[in-house]
Amino acid sequence: MIPNVKAKLLEGKRGLVVGVANDQSIAWGCAKAFRALGAKLAVTYLNDKAKKYVEPLAQKIEAPIVMPLDVNVPGQMEVVFERIKKDWGSLDFVVHSIAFSPKDALQGRVVDVTRDGFLSTMDVSCWTFIRMAHLAEPLMKKGGTLFTMSYYGSQMVVKNYNIMGVAKAALECAVRYLAAELGPKGIRVHAISPGPLATRAASGIPEFDALLEKAKGKAPARSLVSIDDVGLATAFLAHDAARLITGETLYVDGGYHIID
Repeated sequence: MIPNVKAKLLEGKRGLVVGVANDQSIAWGCAKAFRALGAKLAVTYLNDKAKKYVEPLAQKIEAPIVMPLDVNVPGQMEVVFERIKKDWGSLDFVVHSIAFSPKDALQGRVVDVTRDGFLSTMDVSCWTFIRMAHLAEPLMKKGGTLFTMSYYGSQMVVKNYNIMGVAKAALECAVRYLAAELGPKGIRVHAISPGPLATRAASGIPEFDALLEKAKGKAPARSLVSIDDVGLATAFLAHDAARLITGETLYVDGGYHIID
């Protein structure tokens, strides 16, 4: 649960959260935390099927902008940012919490991945973050923060993570380059790397329950991370107190990544 926060530390800030699918989504944990700290939010949903789950959540956080965003539909990303430009004129942060890999690519060996499977995985999981950074840059006139979601499988070989690990490694590298390029404008860029979470996206990974149990037993904190833990850590990095922290991959995993 997000604690009752009396100090609205992000009052006056406006942000876009992409990737809310339901109340178990990491993006939803982020949206709740940002709103609890006073930020005003724009929220997107994938399609009409997802709309019925996302709209009630958007109402809970009083999001004034709720729009469809399927990154595979040409021009839809641009429409979202145009709406933000029209309604707000500026933007303080973006949370990119989307990834995708075709089932045969995700569940097969990396060495066997098809070109189409590889390109589809990289396009949604990595390039869309770069594109969102490009669209957000002119709206972040006084600086801002860009966030994306990664995972430990970007650095270490994790059973069944396969081609997504390759995509997340590229994503973390993109974070560093974007941080270097946008830093002079006061725009910070981060990857957030949570421990394994029981989200809808994770359900496509074989033997995921075993991975959850391993994480709980191995992490120094002996606890699984929650979407609220991820949300609060992400929100902190959007605060001005974190203005000199950029280009990081922040692990929110109870210390799991430090244990052999």
